[in-house]
Amino acid sequence: MSKQPVRARPEPAEGKPRRRYDPDRRANISAAALDVVAKHGVAGATYRKIAERAGVSLGSLTYHFESLDELLGEAFTTLANRTANGFDAAMAEVGDEAAARDAVVSLITGELLNDSRTMVLSYELYALATRRPDMRRVTDAWMARSRVALGKFFDPETTLMLDALIEGLSMHRALSLAPMPRTTVEAAVERIVGKP
Repeated sequence: MSKQPVRARPEPAEGKPRRRYDPDRRANISAAALDVVAKHGVAGATYRKIAERAGVSLGSLTYHFESLDELLGEAFTTLANRTANGFDAAMAEVGDEAAARDAVVSLITGELLNDSRTMVLSYELYALATRRPDMRRVTDAWMARSRVALGKFFDPETTLMLDALIEGLSMHRALSLAPMPRTTVEAAVERIVGKP
């Protein structure tokens, strides 16, 4: 019985690397979707643009995500979790209510919520959620995490008010040609929380 010769694997074509298994491909596609939304908006986010940005085939997108809605939902969840993680970290550094007030002011006026890319993506999510109620699961989970962090220092009603204040004042500061000064933000927080 003669042995068949073992065939060598063909070398990839010139300049084309051999495809490899990428355990992070789904996460990379999700990240690419955020890049596309940041540049073109949700309305301009297509499978083709996302695949091109991720450096994968269209088939890879449809293998990992059954629909563009599923992909956008996961991408926006990633955005929400990243921002919520920063929020959690900021609130975890404080030890009492007075420090928590300062942390709230710093969140409103600081880089975490005022990063231009994060703001653009957040507004795209908000607009999508107003048109697509199913996407409100992402915004609702995001708000819930913020309230848990705030709720360690404030009563439930104050927590709800502060959460809305953070969102609203961050938007005003981002969109205004003359953003309100930190002293005004401090006064707004004091009015909701009450004088120490």
